[in-house]
Amino acid sequence: MSNISKEERIKGTFFGAIVADALCLGSHYEYDAKKIYKAYGNKPIEKYMSPGEMMGGQTHGIGWGERNYHPGKKAGGTTDYGDYNILVLEYLASISDIPRPFNVTNMIPHWMKRLENGWGSWICTMTKETYGQVRQGVPVERLGGISNAMAIRHAAAHAYYDTEDEVVDVARKSMFTHRDVHALGGGEFFARVTHRVINGQTPSNAVESAALEMESFFQDKVAQAFAKVREATDQNSALSQEKFADDLAITSMARLWDVGRSEPIKVGKASPTEGTLPGAVYFILKYENEEDGLKKALQANTMVGGDNASRGIAIGMVLGAYKGVNAIPLEWRETLDEWDYCEKMLNRLPLLK
Repeated sequence: MSNISKEERIKGTFFGAIVADALCLGSHYEYDAKKIYKAYGNKPIEKYMSPGEMMGGQTHGIGWGERNYHPGKKAGGTTDYGDYNILVLEYLASISDIPRPFNVTNMIPHWMKRLENGWGSWICTMTKETYGQVRQGVPVERLGGISNAMAIRHAAAHAYYDTEDEVVDVARKSMFTHRDVHALGGGEFFARVTHRVINGQTPSNAVESAALEMESFFQDKVAQAFAKVREATDQNSALSQEKFADDLAITSMARLWDVGRSEPIKVGKASPTEGTLPGAVYFILKYENEEDGLKKALQANTMVGGDNASRGIAIGMVLGAYKGVNAIPLEWRETLDEWDYCEKMLNRLPLLK
């Protein structure tokens, strides 16, 4: 992959994340992989879908009920995960004249304005809680709630900051709605991995080396993903023979999470970092060496369902950095609603000017 320029890798990082997210819009929070597969014509997704398209206009977010989670969106749009990455890009583009450290206080007015003017996507509990805190005058350093959901928002930072520590700083600060150590650590982990891939490491090497620099929780989750990929790709294993192998792999890396609303959720497919991190790493490792690996990984992740958008941001960043922006299928580039809008802003950032 050495013939891919650094510029292509940086653009691949951002657009890989956004495209991955947009592919998930139609099936986001649908936990039945077989239902998704049947709805999409018994084959992997090929084009962007509107929320719940081909599934009656709703998805079954177990624990939160069946509903349209992104009522203001249509095919080619993004979920709240993609929206947050675009929001951070907008903020970085507004301060691109003189590069400076990432400042949450300065970004908050823009965040408030976006939330108050036709956000259109699901507004997560932590975003609602933090919005209320800001209105009450809570200091920035005390914002956020205790949620272990991984919410990566810093994809554009890879076009703005040149060092790994600076990107990690943005990864953690842009998740200002969260205070849980695992959620914040998940953002940091994928910031480190992506930065290393942009600068020449393979995804598998970057995943291993980054995990070694973090606490045991992350090392254990990465080891779990490596083991599951070996099992899923071993032609002699029972898992490899399964039609819905990826779905079984993701759910098997999880405990049951009884959220007290309806039936339990298998955490491997839900939002908590303990499931989204090894799930995302699983898809990255499984598809990194395939020629069409970016496309296949994003399709496979979408088809599993659950909180596929959270996993998708991480998968898209890392494999987008590895394969470059031109690995994104042309049709997906041309039909992403905000491709041109985002590209103009991305091109203003320091490392792409």
